Amino acid sequence: MREQAGNQVHRNEPNPFATREDFIKVFHEDMNGLYQLSFLLTGAHEQAEKCFVAGIDDCVEENRVFREWARSWAKRIIVANAIRELKPRPGLPSSSPSATVFSPSEQSGGSGGHFDLETVLKLGDFERFVFVMSVLENYSHHECALLLGCSVLEIRQARLHALEALASSGQVVTFAP
Repeated sequence: MREQAGNQVHRNEPNPFATREDFIKVFHEDMNGLYQLSFLLTGAHEQAEKCFVAGIDDCVEENRVFREWARSWAKRIIVANAIRELKPRPGLPSSSPSATVFSPSEQSGGSGGHFDLETVLKLGDFERFVFVMSVLENYSHHECALLLGCSVLEIRQARLHALEALASSGQVVTFAP
């Protein structure tokens, strides 16, 4: 009898996990931001679309993420798909085509920063991933190293190289503390 009462209580509690509908809502509400993340990571529209669509598929299949983490999880899935697609490694040449044409007025930014999209896309794959993940998405150096399969030192060096490249391009790079 007591066990039945306990089960009844659990059935009446709201589900704390994100549902398929929660993820669809996240992708609908933040489509531009999530696609931009995918594009900044991959550096090419075709690969960005592939990672974005795979992110939707992966998220709607996931049912063990807390509802309040759904947006963060969607971003993380896109990052993981982009890493799987490009396999960025320290010291390897960029695999992303840099022939994409952008208007000079096309700007992007995150975390209080301002930078030229074209300049970011000219970074090598590894430096671009590290810049987007650590600067724009605020992943820790340790978390970047785990996701990218490298050392924290390599993350620090790539971040410094990316920031130096942005600074030497004449871009004003400012970030909120």
